[in-house]
Amino acid sequence: MNHLSLLSSVILGLIQGIAEFLPISSSGHLAIAEHLLGMKGLEVPEFFDVLLHLGTLVAVFAAYWEDIRDMVLEFFAGVGDLVHHSTPNPVPPARRLILLIIVGTLPLFLVLPVQDLVEGLADNMYFVAAALLVTGCLLYASDRVKKGRKTEKTATMLDVLLVGVAQALATCPGISRSGTTITAGCFVGFDRKFAVRYSFLLSIPAILGANVLSLKDAMDTVVWGEVPVYLVGVAVAAAVGYACIRLLKMIADKGKFGAFAYYCWIVGALTLVLTVIQK
Repeated sequence: MNHLSLLSSVILGLIQGIAEFLPISSSGHLAIAEHLLGMKGLEVPEFFDVLLHLGTLVAVFAAYWEDIRDMVLEFFAGVGDLVHHSTPNPVPPARRLILLIIVGTLPLFLVLPVQDLVEGLADNMYFVAAALLVTGCLLYASDRVKKGRKTEKTATMLDVLLVGVAQALATCPGISRSGTTITAGCFVGFDRKFAVRYSFLLSIPAILGANVLSLKDAMDTVVWGEVPVYLVGVAVAAAVGYACIRLLKMIADKGKFGAFAYYCWIVGALTLVLTVIQK
């Protein structure tokens, strides 16, 4: 096993921070980096992979702290209302947003029985290339959807369930989670700002759940002497991820996903060509 160098840690943190939030698929880019860009001989420690995802989770908390704080407060207020049988009408927006996130997360449970199969697709560069091309098509279509007006006050359970299905499909490497969920939100009539906000808030239970499940096994492989190197990559992922969230907010509000569509098409086509050449 090769040890993770400081440079590799920074590069992987950079890739994770950029690709996790910009609609270009972090899993697809990490697979390309491993299989096509000379990093195949480097075994990325599972514990480091978990930490990278938790680093991007820190970026979400930083960018949406007010929403998260309000939802936490409303959760406890909701428990108190249930005890006293005094639920307000209408339900506070932050409390309703909690329900929307719970419902949107449910489709991920359908992926659990086939999780190993889905993760194994990262070894198939033809699939990753095709998935990036599909992501490009989704982003291109999202620019052309009529602007919606739905927010947490008016979105239906069916709306968020469909966005949740999009998130479940995005577990496939090469399909962008943020791009797919934001596009799905636009298609069901979400206001663009809300589509972005809901997409990132929806990522919290997805990222947290997946990595908590992996943490126990990952702890068994920790090389404690390399932890400082891991933390540098995590810091890079968090800082870059926060900047990318801010950037995506501006781009989505203007309906300018087209540049990312062309990028995904180019990377997907290049991946396909390189895979054929290397065979």
